[in-house]
Amino acid sequence: MGATKTDFFTEKQNKLAIIAKALGHPARIAIVEYLLKVNECICGDIVNELPLAQPTVSQALERIEECRINQRKY
Repeated sequence: MGATKTDFFTEKQNKLAIIAKALGHPARIAIVEYLLKVNECICGDIVNELPLAQPTVSQALERIEECRINQRKY
């Protein structure tokens, strides 16, 4: 099996690209900013704070969690 394009870059570069992709939408950036402000909350709190539907918030949180952005290790 051949090398993928990501094999040509460092682990740090690949991790930062994953984070950039997860933050590639203004709604996700707004959610991260809100989470940094309150430190912890439930999905309903975000829905009440931001002009986003609950399914949108849930999907955005999944994308953010996928890259483990909350651990700040990159």
